[in-house]
Amino acid sequence: MPPGGGGPMKDCEYSQISTHSSSPMESPHKKKKIAARRKWEVFPGRNKFFCNGRIMMARQTGVFYLTLVLILVTSGLFFAFDCPYLAVKITPAIPVVGGILFFFVMGTLLRTSFSDPGVLPRATPDEAADLERQIDIANGTSSGGYRPPPRTKEVIINGQTVKLKYCFTCKIFRPPRASHCSLCDNCVERFDHHCPWVGNCVGKRNYRFFYMFILSLSFLTVFIFAFVITHVILRSQQAGFLNALKDSPASVLEAVVCFFSVWSIVGLSGFHTYLISSNQTTNEDIKGSWSNKRGKENYNPYSYGNIFTNCCVALCGPISPSLIDRRGYIQPDTPQPAAPSNGMATYGATQSQSDMCDQDQCIQSTKFVLQAAATPLLQSEPSLTSDELHLPGKPGLGTPCASLTLGPPTPPSSMPNLAAEAALTDILPLKDEHVGHQFLTPDEAPSPPTMLAGSPLAHSRTMHVLGLASQDSLHEDSVRGLVKLSSV
Repeated sequence: MPPGGGGPMKDCEYSQISTHSSSPMESPHKKKKIAARRKWEVFPGRNKFFCNGRIMMARQTGVFYLTLVLILVTSGLFFAFDCPYLAVKITPAIPVVGGILFFFVMGTLLRTSFSDPGVLPRATPDEAADLERQIDIANGTSSGGYRPPPRTKEVIINGQTVKLKYCFTCKIFRPPRASHCSLCDNCVERFDHHCPWVGNCVGKRNYRFFYMFILSLSFLTVFIFAFVITHVILRSQQAGFLNALKDSPASVLEAVVCFFSVWSIVGLSGFHTYLISSNQTTNEDIKGSWSNKRGKENYNPYSYGNIFTNCCVALCGPISPSLIDRRGYIQPDTPQPAAPSNGMATYGATQSQSDMCDQDQCIQSTKFVLQAAATPLLQSEPSLTSDELHLPGKPGLGTPCASLTLGPPTPPSSMPNLAAEAALTDILPLKDEHVGHQFLTPDEAPSPPTMLAGSPLAHSRTMHVLGLASQDSLHEDSVRGLVKLSSV
């Protein structure tokens, strides 16, 4: 082994590590292309998204599928068994009107179920922190005390005091008429209610479609029920009531479904007609927010005082755009440099990359320490004659060969890692019996060709030294592997 260190480390080269790579172990020449993600993929609420974010629904959609089955089965039976007979006996307009109502019901149902009801975006960490600072300043809190933030603010709307409640989930003060849905885990603007039959919340952006759905469904249910009864009556006049039921069993099933559902659907339509005419929501009506029981001065500040105007605003007004932009792309965060505090290095990507840069220096330092520890062993080994073979662990015969002493290897050009050197010194302590040996510096030691040139005895001694060096090299590689594992 050359005095200055060599072997597998002599051709070691350093490669610059890019500080902008996504991972400390990632090569700067092989960067992974991260596909841009859309906002619906990381949406914090409990919602389902389909068609790349175009369709938005609640997670509990079982009742919605039941609604679809009831509408499709009942309408399908009516068009298959009742409409052919009624079109011949009464008028062909019956299936036409029924088809128009059916498609209108399905269109408004899907529009209500698949749209954004008016979800309010949650506050970002910076916005939430800024809001907390504003609350602390408004309350005059000090750093030594604790006071919970207020849950309400008061604003004046058309002369009426309205309270704005703070949402601890979304970290925002909800605007007027907004509420947090516990099922979808979202704050919804002009929240009306969560309807499991449509599988979505009903709010500002889909309320008109919900009202059109229940209103058209009421007409369709009454239409089917009325003409099913007409069909049964016409058949019973010809063949009797029991024979009419046997000839058209599907009509019996349709009549039963429509009879039990028409009351709730018509009643719900009437209730929401009242809410629209007074410009209220279901949430406000249940809580009695604008009830006269709270005081004579309590009134609805959102009502225009006219039924026709309230209906036009609710049904014909402009639809506000979605605030969550669920199909938008997520903008990558700009990395912010973090300054060290109290002389301590921050742990993160920068520290990991710095440890990666010091790995080669640690390996070279280990090489240097192992060579320094192995040099006294080579110097103290006795010489051998050509007739004797040296066995490891056995004392040799003869006098020590002073001409084959080697000096310590030249340390690497880079600064060694002092922590690694101290650790390896504890692992491989030098024996006391080698303390008395004299070491030569690299300048004083003769070169290997000069030392090895000469007699056959010198050649045998050289082969002995090379054998020891190969054993030390194996031991050195094992320790260096342990150092690499510990450094990782």
